[in-house]
Amino acid sequence: MRSAGQRGADRAGGKRRAGARGGADLPPRGPVMAACAFRRSIAAQLSKVLDLPPENLIKSISAVPVSKKRHVADFQLSIASVLEKHSGDCLAQDLQLQAQKLAEKLKCDAVVSEISTGPGTVNFTINRELLAKTVLQQVLKDGSEYGIKSELFLLVPRQKAVIEFSSPNIAKKFHIGHLRSTIIGLLGVGFQQFGNKEKLKSSPLQHLFEVYVQINKAAEDENIKKLAADFFRKLEEHDEQTLSLWKQFRGFSIEEYIRIYKRLGVHFDEYSGESFYQEKSQEVLRMLEDKGLLQKTIKGTGVVDLSEKKDLSLYSTVMRSDGTSLYITRDLAAAIDRMNKHSCDTMIYVTDKSQNSHFQHLFQILKLMGYDWAERCQHVSFGLVQGMKTRRGEVIFLEDVLDEVRSRMLQNMASAKTTKEVEDPMETAEKVGLAALIIQDFRGLLSSDYQFSWDRALQSRGDTGVFLQYTHARLHSLEQMHGNEQLTDVNASCLQEPDAISVLQHLLRYDEVLYRSSQDLQPKHIVSYLLTLCHLAAVAHKTLPVKGSAPELAQARLSLFRAARSVLASGMKLLGITPVTRM
Repeated sequence: MRSAGQRGADRAGGKRRAGARGGADLPPRGPVMAACAFRRSIAAQLSKVLDLPPENLIKSISAVPVSKKRHVADFQLSIASVLEKHSGDCLAQDLQLQAQKLAEKLKCDAVVSEISTGPGTVNFTINRELLAKTVLQQVLKDGSEYGIKSELFLLVPRQKAVIEFSSPNIAKKFHIGHLRSTIIGLLGVGFQQFGNKEKLKSSPLQHLFEVYVQINKAAEDENIKKLAADFFRKLEEHDEQTLSLWKQFRGFSIEEYIRIYKRLGVHFDEYSGESFYQEKSQEVLRMLEDKGLLQKTIKGTGVVDLSEKKDLSLYSTVMRSDGTSLYITRDLAAAIDRMNKHSCDTMIYVTDKSQNSHFQHLFQILKLMGYDWAERCQHVSFGLVQGMKTRRGEVIFLEDVLDEVRSRMLQNMASAKTTKEVEDPMETAEKVGLAALIIQDFRGLLSSDYQFSWDRALQSRGDTGVFLQYTHARLHSLEQMHGNEQLTDVNASCLQEPDAISVLQHLLRYDEVLYRSSQDLQPKHIVSYLLTLCHLAAVAHKTLPVKGSAPELAQARLSLFRAARSVLASGMKLLGITPVTRM
């Protein structure tokens, strides 16, 4: 979940890591997921006509989004994507003519039952019985790996990524802002004046925050500012007493972070915030000086010239006049250390968009230092959440938000009289509430600011996380009601109704959605897909009853709903949501 300006240094690779899979060649013949099998069949026929290798055509063949028009094709080939010239160089009528000419050369077969054309596309409709049989078999066979096994991922080289994200400030309880040297210094001085060791042990984050608030009020005093600067300088000089106190702050804070992260279902492989690199930052300053990149200003600060003409029209300050490091200096040390330690293919920084220029400077300095891998570093920015309030007022802490959403969900469940139907209402409320927050957060572009609304986030109908959880619980209940055994030998010919076909067509697109999110690192594609899946499943649940249907028909429909629930659960887990089975 996004926040305003939180960051630090945590390596991905644990429970929440998502990455590319596989090697550079097409996978061997054999069991492949449904969409892949159909794409291959279409590509094989196209390759003969276009005189292109089938593997060059795979990514130009995409599943068609479900439409309210009912009868739509399953796959389409974009003519512009296979022509030598880009689509911008071709007139629309030329593309349409090319599509018609190509369609005339193609034939229907055991897989493709209909070929048509659209605006610059050739459209393919899959044999309906084969579509139902293949999709259901593949979803139920692959389970949580459905979509991930797609050759769309297998064509991408396997990569190792270090992802830096979340990073609350020590003693700021997931507060907005950054762990800057001023805060470190103020906090150290504040604890020396207002701190209590017993309170630090029993409630570290709360007590350190109270200390920070108290010392912040006195921060205008020049003596306090000097003491704060001295504390930070001693920290960088490894003064034993100063370092010992800071290690206590860090240790107690991380213990509490782990507890809060657990509520989010988040696990980190490494806790190493920027303060961890205070010592190494001095090494970076020496490296910059050795490479002739560090320039001293009249005021005694150290800067790196980033301008094209080398006239200091654009520069980055990396050292204070007293020789201590800055935020960016410690980030440089962290980047170099992590690359040496993990030998990763890419480093991704997830922070708020106000730090865009900071990361541009960071990557630029790394390049100037001779680190070519800086080209593979990426900043994924997020916008701000506006207007979020709890009953206690303006939100500052994430834990307040988690408590608030759980409380509101419990209240909603009590009003709907569903609390008696679940074993642990508190746990269910937490999972559903967290889903509400995540979906509200991930629905749009990560970089977009948005206005938060409790009422909108917690609606049980509409495009919300509560609706996803409700649909999952409803489909799970349907399975429980009609037997939970593994279904085999489903008669696919029973699933020819338009609402059944719509669900199958949507399931066919799942791998493309996952692939798109993996490429642009935007979760909104998965969110949109899952919400549409829920709406389609809700319609099918009304029009395709299981209860009262003939056994063969009931079994086929139950398989359809089981497949929909399986993909829904997998997608929710990718977003960090734990599906509930009752609510």
